[in-house]
Amino acid sequence: MRWLSQTRGTDATRVGLFVDGPNVFREEFDIDLDELRAIAGERGQPAVTRLYIDEHATPNLVRAAEERGFEVITTSGDVDVRLAVDATAATVDNRIDVLVLVSRDADFKPALERAAARGVQTVAVAPGEYGRSDALRNAAHEAHTLE
Repeated sequence: MRWLSQTRGTDATRVGLFVDGPNVFREEFDIDLDELRAIAGERGQPAVTRLYIDEHATPNLVRAAEERGFEVITTSGDVDVRLAVDATAATVDNRIDVLVLVSRDADFKPALERAAARGVQTVAVAPGEYGRSDALRNAAHEAHTLE
């Protein structure tokens, strides 16, 4: 198994950043897309940078994400299944060395566990103390809570 430093990757380290938009872009959280990219960038080179949203997302969020280099994936309804399948596929297909998952939804715990079982370093990012999932935090190699 390959294990990376808890804080720094290398330029050769491929990072997948997967953001659960409906779960973290809420009034009670002040999420900065640039901060999310910076967290992922500290761990290596972005290989996948995706924001998953539903049909209720504002055009301003879509524009801001695209301007910051995110691939925006829009689904009808719940984004969880699509995000989990894509994150798991990226790990199983050996496209990433680090999985950074931004959510507060414990449903993503199996995706983190599958990635870790394949030797992929996992990072769970929560939008704040109020929104943090203990299940995600405990399943990941590293947890980060946004202030």
